[in-house]
Amino acid sequence: MTEHDNGLPEPTGKVALVTGASRGIGYGIAEALVARGDRVVITGRNEDALKEAAEKLGADRVLGVAGKAHDEAHQAVAVERAMEAFGRVDYLVNNAGTNPVFGPIADLDLGVARKVFETNVVSALGFAQRTWHAWQKDNGGAIVNITSIAGLAPSPFIGAYGMSKAAMVNLTLQLAHEFAPGVRVNSIAPAVVKTKFAAALYENREEEAAAGYPLARLGVPEDIGGAAAFLLSDASGWITGQTLVVDGGLFLNAGA
Repeated sequence: MTEHDNGLPEPTGKVALVTGASRGIGYGIAEALVARGDRVVITGRNEDALKEAAEKLGADRVLGVAGKAHDEAHQAVAVERAMEAFGRVDYLVNNAGTNPVFGPIADLDLGVARKVFETNVVSALGFAQRTWHAWQKDNGGAIVNITSIAGLAPSPFIGAYGMSKAAMVNLTLQLAHEFAPGVRVNSIAPAVVKTKFAAALYENREEEAAAGYPLARLGVPEDIGGAAAFLLSDASGWITGQTLVVDGGLFLNAGA
């Protein structure tokens, strides 16, 4: 692979839109795509954080568009900016998500539940619709939805989050069926990944939190970045409608 004088590989000609990518898993995915030569549009709520992320990733390859994922106007602007700047949107990664409540589902505020679904599920559908009509319908591409192992098994105290991630798994199936054969749609279900978003699950107790993982560590954003890069490549050209569990082996303990 040849490199430009800025140290980045020659452009692949492909363009990705990654939501919620100023940090954490989204940033790790954007980093993996830039590293192979893709151009990337990243979104997030904080304009300063997005600008900083874009500069770190490579300002000539990365464009930040600030806004809230569930805002339909923001969805429209993000896709429009991608088309204006790069002329195409081959790949979509629906990573933006929220988990604002911790507690038993019996006491779950229904307004909070609606907010979780609006941000985690409805926004993903909105971005998928817009990238489909803007580019993918006529030109093909691929979509990756970031779900969670919380959507594949009971997840005490984060029930709303788990329900929303289960809905994203089904959204993946629906989109894969309807968007075939030109667009492949898959999802990734991580276990605990070391990010600010998940800090409450391991902070000050990382060794204890990792003890149940056969691979003896928690995930890092690069783990998910590598998986997403695979699903957004020709190497996965015969894979669609699947949920790839990236969990350090955690589910191996389910039958113990």
